[in-house]
Amino acid sequence: MSAAPGNVPGMAAELDSAVEVRRSARRKRTVSAYREGDRTIVLIPARMSRAEEQRWVARMLEKLAAQESRKVLGDDALIRRAAELSAEYLGGRARPEVVRWVTNQNSRWGSCTPSEGSIRLSHRLHGMPEYVVDYVLLHELAHLLEPSHGPRFWALLAAYPRTERARGYLEGVAAAASLPHARSCD
Repeated sequence: MSAAPGNVPGMAAELDSAVEVRRSARRKRTVSAYREGDRTIVLIPARMSRAEEQRWVARMLEKLAAQESRKVLGDDALIRRAAELSAEYLGGRARPEVVRWVTNQNSRWGSCTPSEGSIRLSHRLHGMPEYVVDYVLLHELAHLLEPSHGPRFWALLAAYPRTERARGYLEGVAAAASLPHARSCD
């Protein structure tokens, strides 16, 4: 089976993650796709033409985006989730004014401006497990109470039972993103 990376021209800006097309001689009619970190893997039959490939990649990207949009919390739901997490783990002391998704954070998972009470979560968290999104949101909520990453900050996060697991997950995603991708495999 060989894999040929390819970007589909004309895709929306929010789909700026890399697309990898994997052709298989064993695959006869079916096409499938899934996310692998920041990449989208599309599996197609080897006999498919480049034009068919482009049509199917576009269709599968739309299908994945629709599935993910049903799973992702909207900004209104984010502010409610922030209030729930603050109440449960921070005694309700962290009260953000604004919590929203952003697409311009590609080197961090979230950010916070304590003076404005605003929290921004990277769109790259879409599709990650709920406990990971909760951790990033709680991390930013803790910054409303403690701006630095000192001992007081980490003491605030110690109450969340999945802190280490979520941090490990995010470290794994970051490490996988920097690995070279094989052009083919046998």
